[in-house]
Amino acid sequence: MTDQEQNPSMNVKKYRTPDGVPADIVMFTLTKRERKTVTKTLPIRELKVMLIRRKSWPFAGMWALPGGFCRENESIYDAAKRELKEETGVDGGHLEYLGVYSAPGRDPRGWIISQAFYALVEEWMLEHRQAADDAEEVGLFTVEEALEQLELAFDHREIIMDAYRKIQHQMLQTTIAKQFLPENFTLSELYQVIQTVVPEFKEPNFIRKITSTRSRQGILEEVRDKEGKPLSSNQYSQRPAQLYRFTDHAPLLSIYT
Repeated sequence: MTDQEQNPSMNVKKYRTPDGVPADIVMFTLTKRERKTVTKTLPIRELKVMLIRRKSWPFAGMWALPGGFCRENESIYDAAKRELKEETGVDGGHLEYLGVYSAPGRDPRGWIISQAFYALVEEWMLEHRQAADDAEEVGLFTVEEALEQLELAFDHREIIMDAYRKIQHQMLQTTIAKQFLPENFTLSELYQVIQTVVPEFKEPNFIRKITSTRSRQGILEEVRDKEGKPLSSNQYSQRPAQLYRFTDHAPLLSIYT
C-alpha cells in the first residue's frame, strides 16, 4: 500500500515537487604535448574542462556542462553517467559527487534543482568525444578560458569553480597525480603535474622535502635495478635525475608540503 492508501487524510498536492532534477557533470583532464625545442625540457601540460555548446532553449548556442534530467526509473548517479554518454560519447568512469545547486531562478524553465558530479580523468578517456543529443558541439577548454572568457549557461561557472577547488584539494591530499605520470618518473615531472592543477603551489624546496622520510610519508620510493642501484632518466633534463614511483601507501595528511 502507498502512504496515501494507508493514510487517506494525507494530501500529496501539499508537497510540490521540482519541475526537474538534472545532473551536471564537470569532466577535467590534463593534456600533454611535447615542446618543439632543441634542448631537453618538460612537455607542456594544461588542465582542461569539457563543455558542450547547447543546441536548444534555454541558452541555445552557449557553452555549458554536459548533463540532463533524471528519469523516474534511475538514480541521479545513473542519470549523470547516461547523459554524459548521450551528449558527448564519453564514459566518465567513476564520477564523484560535488553538490546540489538550487538557487531560485537558476533555470528559466522553472524550479530546477541540479545535482553536480565531477571527475579528473586521463586525456585518452576524452579523445573520442562527439556531440550528440542536445549538444551541438563538444570542446575542451583550459580552466582559465572557461571561467574568464566564456559566457556559460545557467550557474555552470559556479559549478566549475567548486569542482576546480575539489580537484586542487585532491591533488595536494591524495596520490591522484600518479594517473598522469608514467610508472617511473622524476620529481620534476611530479612537481609539474601538481602545479598544472594547483598553480599557487610553489615550493622551492620541493625535491628536498618530498624525499625526506618525514614529508614523504612512505608514498614514494626510489626505483632501483636488480642489483639495488638507483635508476635515473635524462629524458627531460641535461643531467640524469633519480626515478621514483608511488607506493600503495594512503597518506593521511597533505603529502607535498
